Parts: sequence; C-alpha cells; structure tokens
Amino acid sequence: MQHRIKRRLTAALLPLWVVMSCAAPAAQTEPVLQAEPSITWHHPAPWFGGFSGVEIAADGSRLITVSDRGRLVHARLVRADGHLVGLRVVKQVPLKGPGGKPLRKNDNDPEALARDKTGALYISFEHNHRVARLDPDSGITTPLPKHPDFARLGVNAGIEALAAHPDGRLFALPEQSVPSGQDFPLYTFDGAKWTTGAKIPRRGPFLPVGADFAPDGTLYLLERTVTPLGFRSRIRSFDLTAPDLGETILLTTGPGQYDNLEALGTWQDAKGQTRLILLSDDNFFLMQRNEVVELTLAKPGPQD
Repeated sequence: MQHRIKRRLTAALLPLWVVMSCAAPAAQTEPVLQAEPSITWHHPAPWFGGFSGVEIAADGSRLITVSDRGRLVHARLVRADGHLVGLRVVKQVPLKGPGGKPLRKNDNDPEALARDKTGALYISFEHNHRVARLDPDSGITTPLPKHPDFARLGVNAGIEALAAHPDGRLFALPEQSVPSGQDFPLYTFDGAKWTTGAKIPRRGPFLPVGADFAPDGTLYLLERTVTPLGFRSRIRSFDLTAPDLGETILLTTGPGQYDNLEALGTWQDAKGQTRLILLSDDNFFLMQRNEVVELTLAKPGPQD
C-alpha cells in the first residue's frame, strides 16, 4: 500500500512538461510546452460531455467541439489577464445526415474535427468509419469518399485524429494501424480521393487521439495510453516535409496527471506563440471530468 501511495504521489508531482527529442538527444534548443493550470468545464445539460474533437478560432476566443452523444457545441473561452478561466456554451446542434434527419445510433459516434483554410469543417466517425463535411450551423454531415482501409478498421479503433493542412489537404489518422502493431498510416484527402503517404512511427503504448496543424505546417499529435493508475498523454510534433518527419516529443505526462485527453486544437496568440488547447472525454462517467488544458509552445531561455 505504501509503495502504491508513493507511486501516486510521484505521478502527481511530475513537472507539467517533459522535453525529449526522437531525432537527437534532448537539447536546450528544443521547444518546450508550458502548461497553465487546467480547468473543469461544467454545463447542466444531459448531452454535455464526452468531448473528443475540437477546433479553435484563430484568435483563441472561441471553439467548436463534438460530443460522443452526437452534439456539436459552440463555446466562448473566458480569459482573465490572458489566462483561460472558463468556457461558456453559446449554442449546440445535434448531428444529422445529408438529408437533415438525425443520425442513427451506429452512425453517430463522432471522434474528430478539422477546419481547412476556407473555413470548411470536417468530422470523422467510428463504427461506420467515415469522414464527412460538416455544416457547423445545422449539424448536417455530407460523407466524403472512403479509403478502402476504412472498412478494415476495428469497431472502436477508427479515425481518431483529423487535421487540415494549410495547403488545403485533409489528413486522417486511425487509433489502430492496419495490420495491428505497425506504424500508423497517415491518410491524405486532396479533395477527390484518399491516398496513403507518410506513416507516423509507433512509439510505445501510446495511440493517436487528436491532431491539428499550426499555420507553419507543423503537425501536432495528441496520443493516449491507459494505466492502472490513470490516463497518460503524449504530444509529438512532425514536419511532414522532412525525411525523418522532424519527430519531436514535446510532452509526456505521468499516470493520472490529466484526465482522458482526446481533443487537440491550436491557435496563435498576439506574441506569435503557438498555443494548444486539449479537451478530455469524461465518457459520461462520474469519476471523470471534462478537463480543459492550455499549453504554450515557447523557446527555453539561456542555460546557466
């Protein structure tokens, strides 16, 4: 029992960021993620919770998120002295099929959101694995063509991460590779068809759950694993133009440091710094919470 308590305390006292590099030894020149204190998002409606995808407004003032219960939620981010202190729901709409009818249960398990340079919004679904264009006001979804691999994805291991590149291409990443245990295929949609190009290296037990591109084309990937002591999260960044993908580990959390983080969105503040906002999926379970975490990407100062 004492050993177990010690491990829990160790996890709780871990620093809020960990810097590592896969391409080279950890160095002072690597960027770091600095974390604000996390907050819990509350709202009384029964549909509220289970958030698994998010898109952030360019100025960081608003977000759109999607719930496992088929709701698209628009919210305003409340700040005090530049720090995130709360979120307020502006409106919500149920997700619908192309004809405007409510989605059937097996078709209504959304996992990720992405917004391209034109402002168009896209959404991915599990079970009936697909990616669709999404009208943010009506909630109507219009499916895109499918890649043949989508039919081979596991029932609960579909397209968990969706991100739109600044050049207009849409990228999708499954939670599990096909076949299982391999690197993760990065599917690319050019507006007409899906292709498979780069593969995201599989590192340890972590699985993809969210992604977004920054304006400079850097891909930020949120990953998760489950341990007996709680959830662990990892964030990696990639440069898809680099031969080795420029892979860098920016954050690795200890067990239980955060809740079940599943959604990642980026924005740039007035100083030009990239910020990441993460949302947790509480699975509509009383022992979990809808946690919101904001991280800032910054260069470390001179070393002593």
